Amino acid sequence: MCTSITLQTMQKENFFGRNMDFSYPINPQLYIIPANHSWGNTINGKQIKNKFRFMAIGEEKDNILGFFDGVNEKGFAAATLFFAGYASYCDPNNLKEKEPIASLDFLHYLLGQCESIDDIAPILSHTALIGLPDPITQNVAPLHWIATDKSGQCVVIEHTKRGFMLYHNTIGVMTNSPDFAWQMTNLRNYLEVSPYQTTETYWGDIKLTPFGQGGGTIPLPGGHTSPERFVKTSYRKTHIPTPRNQTDAVMSCFHILEGVTIPRGVVITDRDQYDYTKYSSIIGTATSTYYFRTYDNLQIASVNLYNTAVNAKDIVNLGRLSRPVVYQKLE
Repeated sequence: MCTSITLQTMQKENFFGRNMDFSYPINPQLYIIPANHSWGNTINGKQIKNKFRFMAIGEEKDNILGFFDGVNEKGFAAATLFFAGYASYCDPNNLKEKEPIASLDFLHYLLGQCESIDDIAPILSHTALIGLPDPITQNVAPLHWIATDKSGQCVVIEHTKRGFMLYHNTIGVMTNSPDFAWQMTNLRNYLEVSPYQTTETYWGDIKLTPFGQGGGTIPLPGGHTSPERFVKTSYRKTHIPTPRNQTDAVMSCFHILEGVTIPRGVVITDRDQYDYTKYSSIIGTATSTYYFRTYDNLQIASVNLYNTAVNAKDIVNLGRLSRPVVYQKLE
């Protein structure tokens, strides 16, 4: 369970955010991958050479480095989310002369190869997406992806039984299942939602008056399912004032995502595990800057790709996202 968004400022500067909701134990860390870095294709062992330098949140386990979200030096940003019940991958024995890429490597592939959204379609045309068990869940994780760039364009990439589906995401929101087309159609069930106050009405001779402010939002769903989070996030991001600047945009993104964060204990899986928001991250695509906070520390930390480990020739691990809480004391 995850939620992702894009948001633009008055100056059309683009920001990209996500909640990482997960029920498996993870220890997210921040990595910088240098330009021209070569890495082994998990499917066939062949070396793949990145074009671009990028920064990403991920985890290395059993000698497999997987990424959850990231941004490269060109301002191209993307994230991986779960897509249970809908993701379907290629038969590894029927590749049709396409480049096989493991689903767990696909985000790495995109961040290393794409300068902008326009580069995605050509990549999909010659890529066969293969499902492999990942070291965290020990299963073939059902995944889909959201991507954006400096221009503010946003797309959703899904691989179903029909093959690759590339959707132009004009609302700039993605959650999980069902597929993106269904989620967009479902928004039509909420035409009556409004930021304005409802007025009094009569049922026969009975006068009904609203309970204070917010009456126009009564139809919004209140649960944590993927469709409910998609609707709530779409409403919130399309009704807030356009951010005035970078700081306003970062704060707005965090406030939007707060509405769909999941506290520990509120959602329990059929494995009897808590599914909750491990971290929230915001990326400024114009500056390739990460802003993040974790479940146990709501203080915002940031790191800029252009100013960090600039001359590194190998992968740099900047450490865990988790940090000790420091309280600002007022005297």
